[in-house]
Amino acid sequence: MPYIGDRSATVDLRRHAAAEMAAQFHHLFVNRRAYTLQSMRPHPETARHYYFRPKAHEGQPPPALGLETLRRHLAGEVTLGLYSINPKTQRSKWVAIDADYKNAIEHLLKLQYELTQDGVEPALEKSNRGGHLWIFFEKPALAKDCRIYIYHTALRLGLPIKGAGLPEGIEIFPRQDEIGPDEFGNAIRAPLGVHRGAKESCGWRFWFYNADYTLADQLTYLGRLRKVTEAELQRFVAGKEIPAEFVQHARRPEVPKRYYSSAPSEFRILDYVEVRRQVGRNWIARCPACAQANRDRSGDNLAIAVEEPRKYICWAGCSKEMIREALGRPITQKRYA
Repeated sequence: MPYIGDRSATVDLRRHAAAEMAAQFHHLFVNRRAYTLQSMRPHPETARHYYFRPKAHEGQPPPALGLETLRRHLAGEVTLGLYSINPKTQRSKWVAIDADYKNAIEHLLKLQYELTQDGVEPALEKSNRGGHLWIFFEKPALAKDCRIYIYHTALRLGLPIKGAGLPEGIEIFPRQDEIGPDEFGNAIRAPLGVHRGAKESCGWRFWFYNADYTLADQLTYLGRLRKVTEAELQRFVAGKEIPAEFVQHARRPEVPKRYYSSAPSEFRILDYVEVRRQVGRNWIARCPACAQANRDRSGDNLAIAVEEPRKYICWAGCSKEMIREALGRPITQKRYA
């Protein structure tokens, strides 16, 4: 039997610890096995690290989130995005409140304190400009009830909520009350991983407050937090509904509308591509430039902003000029005298 100083024993201990931490993370955060990955390299045009759904091998189902992928996330080898709602139950293990604007931390601290008055123990995670506030449930709770509770608490405090005319404010995950069997809703960056686009952060990893900055201590802290029960949540939301000004944001994603313009010179990408699905804030479609080059066999390289369809990008790096050229609508170069 190897002794503690033996290299093989040390490796085995590390593997055991990594597997145990992945299992702890799974218990806390994973409610469905679909997930997204953050790109390892920045996009050549925007320098941003976008998220994408991992592609399925030909004839195979999409990859499912397992312990090995979670281990790689915690090790910093990949960065995951998590979906909150399980479409089979319309329930979520957690609520996350994302605030990424000026005074965001101040607002999250107010919300955190108010929630503690109900006996809730939220966990505050750092982020680039603000933070994420996480609430965990003893058993997965209905997404609609989760959202009602946070909406009413935030409005009582006078906190800004993004949407309904406000460009900035807190965002509540899950972002829908329910989703269809083939829908995903919106993913949020999984905690305790390495954020590829945040090099200025400490070690590129955002930690939770109130625990030492090691993965083991962080997971132990999260595991010890008191979880909200179903009976408590029902008491919090009794007699309440989604506020009227936010009802449209609580519905399931809709089919994108095509924009036929009276100005023949105006280009609208949705007039030329067929949307396959919605992922987060983007419509997903086949990239015309990739298709022309016999790439993008999965038909999901092109992302089009739901709220502003004039904004679109190819994950594979095709420029807007290449996409427009492939569609027979090249970008007109302005001439100056």
